[in-house]
Amino acid sequence: CNLQPKDAAKMPESAWKLLFYSLSWSYGAYLLFCTDYPFFHDPPSVFYDWKQGMEVPTDIAIAYLLQCSFYGHSLYATAYMDTWRKDSVVMLLHHVVTLTLIASSYAFRRAGGCAGCVLPFSRSRDWGARGAGGCAGSVPSPGDIKPLLSLSPGRFWFRLYWFPLKVLYATCHSSLQSVPNIPFYFFFNALLLVLTLMNIYWFLYIVLFVAKVLLGQMQEVNDVREYDVEESRK
Repeated sequence: CNLQPKDAAKMPESAWKLLFYSLSWSYGAYLLFCTDYPFFHDPPSVFYDWKQGMEVPTDIAIAYLLQCSFYGHSLYATAYMDTWRKDSVVMLLHHVVTLTLIASSYAFRRAGGCAGCVLPFSRSRDWGARGAGGCAGSVPSPGDIKPLLSLSPGRFWFRLYWFPLKVLYATCHSSLQSVPNIPFYFFFNALLLVLTLMNIYWFLYIVLFVAKVLLGQMQEVNDVREYDVEESRK
């Protein structure tokens, strides 16, 4: 693909995440929209007739297993395999919180969630465009920028709109309406709120990137989370 060496080194990471998120997102969409589960259109239904130790359907248990396996691996990958970035410490915290939520959710039969593939897709598209036609110091073309600009509304819609609307509302409010003395209420909601803060943190990175592109402060399409050459030397 005529990738630059720097981009070729990062491409396996992005391609792997694109593959996994695409498959897991598709499976999550299947569970939410192609089965009889009403969780997406009626999030409080997660807690209807809830009781500790209740049976978990096989198709949902598979989703738990896949997500737990992925985030368990991601802890190691972020620390030792992936490119180290300015937000890598936050990413490690995200994986710890997510893994704790998924495992605890399965153990105590609480509400689970599914991942998105917008960010990895756009990052792979970015590096592919740079390797095929871009070069260091060149002005990014509209074809390079367009998929990256789509990150802003996509991430806002999934992480900062639907996540609070569908997940936080159900766990913070609806859970107490259905099960007044539901156990581990503050534990689960505290971790979910931590995830929300991290979603806001990463969204600000995207806003910063878009602002730099629109103001002409970026001469090439770069990930603003990555260290530049001078910072790396320091």
